[in-house]
Amino acid sequence: MVHKSLRKSIVLLSGGLDSTVAFKKVYDETDVILALSFNYGQRAAEKEIEAAKRICQRFSVNHRVIELPWLREITDTSLVDREKALPQLRESELDNSTGKADESAQAVWVPNRNGVFINIAASFCESLGADLLVTGFNAEEAATFPDNSPQFIGAINGSLQFSTLKDIEVVSPTLGFDKAGIVQLGIEIDAPMEEIWSCYEDGDRMCGKCESCMRLKRALSASGSDLEKKLYQ
Repeated sequence: MVHKSLRKSIVLLSGGLDSTVAFKKVYDETDVILALSFNYGQRAAEKEIEAAKRICQRFSVNHRVIELPWLREITDTSLVDREKALPQLRESELDNSTGKADESAQAVWVPNRNGVFINIAASFCESLGADLLVTGFNAEEAATFPDNSPQFIGAINGSLQFSTLKDIEVVSPTLGFDKAGIVQLGIEIDAPMEEIWSCYEDGDRMCGKCESCMRLKRALSASGSDLEKKLYQ
């Protein structure tokens, strides 16, 4: 049995793989007082929020959705603009951080998204007395998304020392893992991975073709888990 610390945490929960595993990890170890999801006009907003809501209901954690219509208005990428085609990568291109993978990251980039999310969540942390702000970053995507990196966490933790009056620490239990490692961690801690939505699209099922799906499918295959069948068939 895991004994929880007395620390209070607020989790950024998109309903995807990384944030869901991070959520379960800190749920086991801290007092999670709130999970936050964001709607900034992304294609999969409804599906992501539904997944996050189910996860929070399972663990009796308060869940709040933050609407960011202004971020949708200033975002000119295919993750938000449905008139633009989402990039599709072959599995062999996922780790090409100076080629196709970098092009894909730029195509779905949302201006300062993680910076905005973290600063909003930090306001909740300061107001509600939480000292941990939990994110679901990963080493695999940090190669093309700099706001998934340890350097980003270090920099934003430094800034929070000035912008808040409480000692708030941004942490990511998944930071050092690639997607396969996150799946394995999720299995070990019994994270509710069957509830996730890790697709850029918002269909009845996850598309299996976008970059996010391709990374998840590769990770699930490497783990030997039968979860891929449940999520994609």
